Amino acid sequence: MTPADLALSYDTFKKDGFVVLRQFADPATFVRLRSIVVDHMLRNVAPLEYEADLNYPGAPESRSAAGGNTVRRLLGAYDRDPALAQWATNAGVHAWLQGYWQSAVSLSRVHHNCVMTKHPNFGSATGWHQDIRYWSFNTPALISSWLALGPEYPDNGGLWFIPGSHRAHFDAARFDQATFFRTDIAENQAWIDRAVCPTLEPGDLVLFHCRTLHAARQNRSDAAKLSVVHTYHPADCLPTPGTRSASQQEIRL
Repeated sequence: MTPADLALSYDTFKKDGFVVLRQFADPATFVRLRSIVVDHMLRNVAPLEYEADLNYPGAPESRSAAGGNTVRRLLGAYDRDPALAQWATNAGVHAWLQGYWQSAVSLSRVHHNCVMTKHPNFGSATGWHQDIRYWSFNTPALISSWLALGPEYPDNGGLWFIPGSHRAHFDAARFDQATFFRTDIAENQAWIDRAVCPTLEPGDLVLFHCRTLHAARQNRSDAAKLSVVHTYHPADCLPTPGTRSASQQEIRL
């Protein structure tokens, strides 16, 4: 990226809470990663999470029901394969984050650090939420990277974002008991009406703030959608001791 492009991406991120960096990963990288991911998915290589485990809309009722073996996430991406570890510590991602924060950068091995899958038929919808809802850090300064390993768009479960929601302060009543952003109140609907779904091509990267509201519909295409997702934080954003966020050693980039 040129200095001007980099500055523009920082401005966009600060304003919207997310930014799309086109063709960030070269073809050889995302082809290699996709090959590994598809192999692990077909062989059900642990650790992983099944759609039936979450009971989200559209998911199978149980692992014994039709589609019960549909994988939602391949967990522990960093430790799955050297190529995935290399991507998680990618120099370009590191440089962007370090420049944005003006700080050292750490990779969480607890939060995200996975491959998100969205399958036809049994892939569930995900409601509006902020990722920080279930993370424990002393400040909400984390950023996640989302690498598309194939096309992503609304009808195959592409991510929707609400621009500027990372800068808003919503009280607890705006969320349901599972801390999803409620769709049944007018104040929230006004925000949801602003949502956008960037169309992604293989190798495109989305960076988004942990407070940015986002969601995804079910996959209505005929192919699984695959994305590699990692979460990073600056030096002054620390996991709370004794919580799940502090349960695994982090990787300093």
